[in-house]
Amino acid sequence: MNDAETSVWNRIQSLAARFKRADRIVVGVPMWNFAYPYKLKQLIDLVSQRNMLFTFDGVRFGPLLKTPRATVIYTRGQEYREDLPTPPSRFNHQSSYIEFWLRFIGVQDVRSFAVENTWGDKAEASMRAAREKVAALAQDFWDL
Repeated sequence: MNDAETSVWNRIQSLAARFKRADRIVVGVPMWNFAYPYKLKQLIDLVSQRNMLFTFDGVRFGPLLKTPRATVIYTRGQEYREDLPTPPSRFNHQSSYIEFWLRFIGVQDVRSFAVENTWGDKAEASMRAAREKVAALAQDFWDL
């Protein structure tokens, strides 16, 4: 590798090392176009290198992390329910990939919740309820 490539590779290894050192992972994921931000996907793509966060022996994948727990907080501008015009079965491409990835790299317990209605006339009440839920979950997050 040339100097520029070596510098980029060292940065990728540094980012992956942060995940390896973590005893907990917290991820905030705003919904962008019914999915996750491209910058988060870029981070995942960079750090998800074979023999850094996972193994692959030609047949099977295996996780390399032993992180006991992660919490993912999803934010969404509106509400997603099957009885609404935006049913999650068709419109939510946000949570399944993020939670799959965390388990794939070795997070043993992935917990998540969504804060919906973050814009418009329901935003203030929604955010207030979310802050209360986060406060209640925070202690449990650290206990194991």
